[in-house]
Amino acid sequence: MNPSAPLDPFGRSIDYLRISVTDQCNERCLYCRPAGYRGWSAGPEHLTASEILQVARAAVRIGFRHFRLTGGEPLLRPDLLQIASGLSALPGIETLSLSTNGTRIAAVAEALRQAGVHSVNLSLDAIQPDRYRQITGGSWEEFWEGFQAVLRAGFKTVKLNCVLLRGVNEEELRPLAHFAAEHQIPIRFIELMPLSLLQEARGDLFLSVSEAKEIISGGQNLLPLPDHRPGHGPARYFRDPHSGAVVGFIGALTTPDFCGSCNKMRLTADGKIRPCLGRHGETDLREALRNHTQDAEEILRQALANKPQDHEFTRGYEPARPMTALGG
Repeated sequence: MNPSAPLDPFGRSIDYLRISVTDQCNERCLYCRPAGYRGWSAGPEHLTASEILQVARAAVRIGFRHFRLTGGEPLLRPDLLQIASGLSALPGIETLSLSTNGTRIAAVAEALRQAGVHSVNLSLDAIQPDRYRQITGGSWEEFWEGFQAVLRAGFKTVKLNCVLLRGVNEEELRPLAHFAAEHQIPIRFIELMPLSLLQEARGDLFLSVSEAKEIISGGQNLLPLPDHRPGHGPARYFRDPHSGAVVGFIGALTTPDFCGSCNKMRLTADGKIRPCLGRHGETDLREALRNHTQDAEEILRQALANKPQDHEFTRGYEPARPMTALGG
């Protein structure tokens, strides 16, 4: 518990800011970036590195301590190392993390660690190359090269993320758990959220975390690890008796009181503060900063005061823009 963290209207400590630095990506995952979405080119729509640091300083002043760089694919941003080193130098920041698909990180993994990135989350929805390409449109070989570079770089924490997709990657779940065990890193299995896919496809593709547990465990009980917290997100962790893997589950749609421990807000690449991924409310920080109508601290406090109690994913939520535009 961070005693200096600001509280939202429901008494939750909010000390974690996810910063999307771009909505562009070199992959096109089924659940994230829809066909035909082109996004922005780097330019005036994106916050500059200086503006991102301005927001981060304000966030630290009001008690935020944990920061994550996301996208899109953050490694498409040419000044990512500059942003990372600037953030890590801010007094008060306790952790700086990065989420990436891993396909472009091989050349800069060591530089990212030197810039102050503590931990890396890598998206991995399949280990069979053909299925990996089916889901992401990308290259398993490029992921594997990046994954090895991340392990060599010696980050404090490395985690794998897998989105559950019925009819697409069920057969991959147990091999993924064994892959994580082999490399002695945790893997999280994440329920598909209604953020990008066509409405008619969501029901067919949705696979719950309870079903995933059955697949991974082969009907045996996974062993709860209630005190295991390798990060600052909502995953609940278990030990897989077959592989020995540490497996986490993020069940936004089926876990009771999933939002009860929420500790985060999001900053989108185009400068919107979003208190909740599963609701539409946003505050336009970019224009307020550039027009000098409000300062970043005031905007963050305003967004915090408007943070809702829970998401609307199970109540007919319809995304106004895709996941890649909101920040993974």
